Amino acid sequence: MATGSRTLWKGAITFGLVHIPVGLHTASVEQGVDFDWLDKRSMDPVGYKRINKKTGKEIDKDDIVKGVQYAEGKYVLISPEEIEKVFPRTTQTIAIDRFIDATDIPFVFLERPYYVAPVNKSDKVYALLRETLVKTNKIGLAKVVISTKQHLAALVPSGPALVLNLLRWGDEVKTLDTLSLPPEGSKAGFSAAEMKMATQLVKEMTGKWDPEDFKDEFRAQVMKLVDQKVKAGKTETVLQPEEDEPEGGGEVIDLTALLQRSLKGGAKAAAKKAPARKASPRSVVQKKKAA
Repeated sequence: MATGSRTLWKGAITFGLVHIPVGLHTASVEQGVDFDWLDKRSMDPVGYKRINKKTGKEIDKDDIVKGVQYAEGKYVLISPEEIEKVFPRTTQTIAIDRFIDATDIPFVFLERPYYVAPVNKSDKVYALLRETLVKTNKIGLAKVVISTKQHLAALVPSGPALVLNLLRWGDEVKTLDTLSLPPEGSKAGFSAAEMKMATQLVKEMTGKWDPEDFKDEFRAQVMKLVDQKVKAGKTETVLQPEEDEPEGGGEVIDLTALLQRSLKGGAKAAAKKAPARKASPRSVVQKKKAA
């Protein structure tokens, strides 16, 4: 796990008349590879407009190479061929690695959620997986590639939907070693009477979760300003590109046969017949430009 911590914010937790001063610390660290553009003739940094940051002159794209900084002022050059070899496989699948108890993943690992909806007549299988996860109190631990980046993810039932929540990798979550925290349990120093009063206060303030009770006040003020400018005619027109129509059709899945093959290991054999393909970094760039 990643280590190291610094205080980002100091304030307090409050509920009722209770006031608990606290400090906020980062709980994650980005571990992705950051490629910097360099002028291969002089190893000077290059801006995204292909400007040599040292000379201030524009350079040709053929003179740009990619480098990863491993120490101050020290770089390792990575060729397009080397990048191609380790580029994430674009399988277009949410590959579940295992099922785990729903309470096993700490909140600190959760990063970004996506709704997952059935398409091409897969409603029955979708519903079966959803209800099975609910019945067994399990969630699916999976790997998925989104926008050329591989993610660890949790597939979680949430009402009528399945939610894919991207997770942070293990080395992106910091340990608690650098924080000074009170001991757990009764060793923390509070009395039984204090615990009783705190418990009573929590019960009195307990209610149901309703997201409508909480609003982003800053956003509300900005949208109020937007509304005022719309009424005053202070607007601009932006043309959005048309989206491609989703493909229709698809065969109905024989669920019983699929489950039988899975239990007999047939799913693994089928996976071997369809090897995943790698996405070319160049093709990814071209698709982004087309979009």
